[in-house]
Amino acid sequence: MALLPEVELNTDEQKASYGFGLQFGNQLLRNDFDGLDVAAVMAGIQHWYQQQQSVIAQEQINPSYQAIQRKQQEKSAELAAKRTALAEQFLVANAARPEVSTTASGLQYEVLESGSGAKPGPRANVVTHYHGTLVDGTVFDSSVERGEPAEFGVHQVIPAWTEALQMMSVGDKWRIACPPRLAYGEQGAGSTIPPNTALVFEIHLIDIQG
Repeated sequence: MALLPEVELNTDEQKASYGFGLQFGNQLLRNDFDGLDVAAVMAGIQHWYQQQQSVIAQEQINPSYQAIQRKQQEKSAELAAKRTALAEQFLVANAARPEVSTTASGLQYEVLESGSGAKPGPRANVVTHYHGTLVDGTVFDSSVERGEPAEFGVHQVIPAWTEALQMMSVGDKWRIACPPRLAYGEQGAGSTIPPNTALVFEIHLIDIQG
């Protein structure tokens, strides 16, 4: 695939310079905003690198930084409100299903298969298979798809898991629905789980290690 603009990348200097550009491009992606003008970015680089001059004063730039920041905050707040509403809508509908139970914390669970083993304590290590999705069915993590069970401490996971695991017996398979406050809350988790997102897990408790 041809990328534009085309440049020669033969010498070490050219390749290293290109590498700097890739790093800067990656930084731009991490700080992207609606309306980002790459041509203006490149002009700013050239003006300062070649002439150490700007065609507009810093006093003109700072208010624009602040305006963009306000727009981003407003957009984030709007998205957060939409995600919160979507989570509440899903949880209300899910709680109405007769096979679903809801705990005092708001955790919702459905028993898919019943085991007869022991229940783990709060400091136990457990072996589980799990399949995690957003409420629209998007898979964000799955030991089932990886084909390898996961082992971790009951106290080392999100609050919804810590609560559910201590109610489960070895051999149980549950589907749980986690309100955002029992999952990753307002922070979210990386690029896969947005803030204020309800999560759904199918959990199979395979064993207790201690």
